[in-house]
Amino acid sequence: MQLVELIEQAVNGLGYELVDFETSPRARLLRVFIDKEEGISVDDCALVSNHLTRLFTVENIDYDRLEISSPGMDRPLKKPADFARFAGQEAQFKLRIPVGNQRNFTGAILGEADGVVRFRVGAEEMAFPLDNIEKARLVPKF
Repeated sequence: MQLVELIEQAVNGLGYELVDFETSPRARLLRVFIDKEEGISVDDCALVSNHLTRLFTVENIDYDRLEISSPGMDRPLKKPADFARFAGQEAQFKLRIPVGNQRNFTGAILGEADGVVRFRVGAEEMAFPLDNIEKARLVPKF
């Protein structure tokens, strides 16, 4: 089992969603971003950190530092379920292949169906295949 699959299984088992996972070169730093509907507290991060530390000891995972964090207000959107969950909110996204010589867009998420994400960009409704979206993040509202 790959490390990301091991982490996702453990995090999901605790009732959290694995939003993102990053490693430094040679996997010396493991950074895990978790979320849940009600938001993430410091206690949530501590719980996941303690659980993963014990799991990594049992699984003999070699690392120097483990960081557990919420994804923040500018949460990345990666999975189809992310675009469904945050429908109605504004997102910035970058395409792999430009549309009309443009790769960067900002618009309201309208939803996702069959691997296609719909956005309202200005007054226009646009649809992009999920596999053409290189990066997407929520736009924080203060």
